[in-house]
Amino acid sequence: MGYQHRPSALGRAPGHDRRAKSRCYTSAAFRGGLSCRTRDTTPASCCVGGRARVGGGTIAAPRPVEYRIGLKELPESVRPRERLKFAGAGHLSNAELLAIILRTGGGSGNVLDLANQLIARFNGLGGLNDASIQDLRQLDGIGEVKAIEIKAAFELGRRLVSLNPGDRPQVRSPLDIANLVKAEMRALGQEHLKVLLLNTKNQVVGAHDAYRGSLNTAVVRIGEVFREAVRQNSAAIVVVHNHPSGDPTPSPQDVDLTREVVAAGALLDIAVLDHLIIGTGEPGWISLKERGLGFERSGQDGLGGPNGLGGRGR
Repeated sequence: MGYQHRPSALGRAPGHDRRAKSRCYTSAAFRGGLSCRTRDTTPASCCVGGRARVGGGTIAAPRPVEYRIGLKELPESVRPRERLKFAGAGHLSNAELLAIILRTGGGSGNVLDLANQLIARFNGLGGLNDASIQDLRQLDGIGEVKAIEIKAAFELGRRLVSLNPGDRPQVRSPLDIANLVKAEMRALGQEHLKVLLLNTKNQVVGAHDAYRGSLNTAVVRIGEVFREAVRQNSAAIVVVHNHPSGDPTPSPQDVDLTREVVAAGALLDIAVLDHLIIGTGEPGWISLKERGLGFERSGQDGLGGPNGLGGRGR
């Protein structure tokens, strides 16, 4: 009869270390993962360096997994470059156009995610245009090169407008102004005061953000409202701001601010044609000039005055 091993009273195979039956503990603090606790009577199983060792092989301890979808994994119909190629640039959103300039995303998502984060961080294209290279680099995924490329793209846009004065939008009524700015300003999460700069033909030659936050005469610097108008020798301005609540009804502070701006414009010989408040819905905006709020003693006709087209049509 051949040799047959008789298990010991404790049920262990010969040569098996008593410690193999006991729990094997490995400190997560040293391993940087989950602690491994196994109880196995086979000599081939134990916990080694934070990995479960089974049958001579090792299985890595579980780690958190985050699923990310790269742009190449999306259908071509939603990729910005392909959409521009087949549908034309005019059909792309601001985020899609910005994504094409950025080319690659950051650690928190793909390039479209990064473009949307930029627009949200700086509250639209106006804030993104005003941001410095240092401001842009505060966002994860934007290095010096990408920040410089963004600034260069905005500068090219400004120069194109200056080279083609015939293509500048001309405003003849409050509706024209609303159509120019409402899409961008409705998406802003806080109040923005924007100033549109006009030449003697009522063509928009520029725009800048004068203030962000709750608007009242105590915090808005009237000099900041006219800073770019004076620098560019503008003939007139239109003031526009949004109500994030969606209700464009003017507040008493809005009317007081309008009076202050109109009075300052008279001193600087810069006409203040209107002050529009942008909300949501349809029509989703209000002209203080049409309502006679803040323009009572200005003597300026404005966009809706008797010398203009007036009203909400053209």
